[in-house]
Amino acid sequence: MDSLKQKEQACTRPFCFFCTMKEPDSFKRRAGISACFKELPLGEDQGNVLVLSSLWQIAMTHPDDPEFPSLGIFECMAKLIFKGINNKCWLQTDQNIYIPYYAAHVIGSYTMNKAEFAEKAVASGVIPPLLDLLRGKMSWVEQRVAARALGHLASYERTSEAVAQYEEEVVRSAMKVASTCLHVVYVSFVGVKDKRKRQKYHCDLLTRGVGGLEMEICKAEEWASQLQCWSLNILNCFACKEKSLNLICKQDFLKQLCGMWGGLANRSSPAGVGLIRILCYSKYGRKKISESREVIESLCNISRSSDDWQYMGIDCLLLLLKDPDTRYKVIDIAALFLVDLVELRSLGDRSNLGETITKALLLTNYKQGKLNKNRKIEKNLEELWNLKVERRKRERGLCQEKIEKRMVLVDVIKQEANHMFCLGEIEEAIVKYSEALELCPLGLRKERMVLYSNRAQCQLLMRDSDAAIRDSTRALCLSTPVNSHSKSLWRRSQAYDMKGLAKESLMDCLAFINGCIKSESSRRVKIPHYAARMISKQMEATWLFATARSTMATRQDFQVMKQVQESEGKGNLCESGDDKQDYRDEIMRVMMEKKGLSTILEEPLIVKEESRRKMERTRRV
Repeated sequence: MDSLKQKEQACTRPFCFFCTMKEPDSFKRRAGISACFKELPLGEDQGNVLVLSSLWQIAMTHPDDPEFPSLGIFECMAKLIFKGINNKCWLQTDQNIYIPYYAAHVIGSYTMNKAEFAEKAVASGVIPPLLDLLRGKMSWVEQRVAARALGHLASYERTSEAVAQYEEEVVRSAMKVASTCLHVVYVSFVGVKDKRKRQKYHCDLLTRGVGGLEMEICKAEEWASQLQCWSLNILNCFACKEKSLNLICKQDFLKQLCGMWGGLANRSSPAGVGLIRILCYSKYGRKKISESREVIESLCNISRSSDDWQYMGIDCLLLLLKDPDTRYKVIDIAALFLVDLVELRSLGDRSNLGETITKALLLTNYKQGKLNKNRKIEKNLEELWNLKVERRKRERGLCQEKIEKRMVLVDVIKQEANHMFCLGEIEEAIVKYSEALELCPLGLRKERMVLYSNRAQCQLLMRDSDAAIRDSTRALCLSTPVNSHSKSLWRRSQAYDMKGLAKESLMDCLAFINGCIKSESSRRVKIPHYAARMISKQMEATWLFATARSTMATRQDFQVMKQVQESEGKGNLCESGDDKQDYRDEIMRVMMEKKGLSTILEEPLIVKEESRRKMERTRRV
């Protein structure tokens, strides 16, 4: 204890932040902190990183405390970032490499909630250094906190104009980061299997010394997702004011937005679909989105999923349908999906959503030839008209006695359908379930839900994934609450898997398991093995870095082929068929060895070699 006191008394540094923080006199303390902030960017003290780490912790725990923002912390942080970018010698000394990250994080934390703090930050000149970090002057780790801070500054009315002075550069940088960050993080960190080759300070910031390689990868996935989503947030701020739409609405970028969903590591962010919805509120945005079939199909798939952002997909499609200039560009696709959602009662805070969808689809007379004579669309709209208009009229006059008679008849037909299903007569069962649905009164939602779900199972067995998705979606719309019928969720998950839509399949499977957990009365919850297998498969397919990993593997394979070509001196010089086959076999052997599959490949190559020799002997004879 005595030695600790001696150490405290031995501190002779004139601008020691930690000593200043212990000053009991508030006036002296504030003056000392202000002096520390002025001195910090000028000094070469090895302990500066400890000061920044402490400031980061204070900013994270007390982001609304006005003391430090009023004493010049923003100007200090801006100067430290500039110093890190422009003075590489200083940056590589001691632990100074950590300082720009902490400085940008402090700015982002203090500007998170308070507009007045954001104004002080802008007046202190934080935008240029943050923009340098966003451009990639350091690494993706610093880009992440820079995107966060710039997003806060762009979101306030009072500071958005200051960010808008750098509008084109900010927008282009944010678009580039959103498009490329996952590949960058994978190539520079996640895909680097040898831990010694990873940036040490990246590993330290990610895990804080807790956990090993697996923890680093998990945190890197989370941070990469945040970097992408925070970059999109910057674009959202400009799109809300209808600025830079000509840049944001480029077709290639709009298509990329469809694949930006935050992943399971960041499910709280709407990511790409959130920006698409903002764009749909502008005339120019709707025009550009309606020109991309890929974007429309992506919105349609979201609208028929159990994704948290299902309502956003529906909102986008409704905005496009209500605009006379875009309605006829999208209705051929949108109607086939939205017609399955017309019996939705509510979704989140949206009530009578099914009625809104019905009105949007029936906004015009579909028989006037404005749908390019698409018979499939006309048939769907005719069915919708019969369901929501004609059938309602007919059933209003039904007395209770007639309804009960119908229910008895429906139950009999349903039992017949179940019996046919058990006998393996699937097509006949589909006909019977359809007959029961025609007779079942619209008010009996639970009974109709079961019929749709059973018919979906039949469609699955017939390998008709589209019909299975339609029927299971209609069943889920009739469930209470929406998207809660477990069997329908599992059936739609299987159907999406058949179509190769991994994300939609995963979301349905997770919702199915969540329903199983809630329904379990015992403490020990059992997850069905088939659902666990599906989740494992789809999580692999939807992994945040799946595309980056595939791209990297393709490039590695190309490099291997090039190496073989150079080392063997063959390639285009191969003339005979046997030489070409030997060359292909050699390439395959090297590539498979690289992937750890040499033992699998060895036997077929031997068989091919023996077969070739036999052919040669036959020719000689």
